[in-house]
Amino acid sequence: MAEFLTDVRTLRERARQEIEKGPVTAAYGADLPRVVQVCNEALATEIVCTLRYKRHYYTATGIHAESVAAEFLEHAQEEQQHADWLAERIVQLGGEPDYDPDTLTTRAHAEYGQSLDLIEMIKEDLVAERVAIASYTEIAQWLGDGDPTTRRLFEQILAQEEEHADDLRGLLERLPADLGGR
Repeated sequence: MAEFLTDVRTLRERARQEIEKGPVTAAYGADLPRVVQVCNEALATEIVCTLRYKRHYYTATGIHAESVAAEFLEHAQEEQQHADWLAERIVQLGGEPDYDPDTLTTRAHAEYGQSLDLIEMIKEDLVAERVAIASYTEIAQWLGDGDPTTRRLFEQILAQEEEHADDLRGLLERLPADLGGR
């Protein structure tokens, strides 16, 4: 029967090599610079989504605005958590999180959106969630076994994005179609 695990002495020797790389070892199987770039694009997406949800939270008006705004705020907080997780992972991989506001929207997968109509706000957010779901699914598949930790992070974020999309779809179903915020 073949041994699948390198002997402990060899593992210890390898661990001492390139110690400055932290958790990235010779066993890392993905394109590290590209993974950091993709994570920074996702970071930009999450920041833009946080900002859009916050804007919608503060500008939602009308008879149904209170419950919808509460959902916007919850989603904004969760999107911020996603951004924090991504920034942390970028640093673990030896990269730098890119928070440059001058290029944020060009790097993000989602759009910011400026509607003041409550239904349109929900639709903007739902479209952005669907974009995140599609792109994060592709990213998780692309990462495969090359970087299982980053893949699991994207899968964790993906699960919440799917919950957000479901929440928003539910809001649209419960609100009158001709309802406007302003």
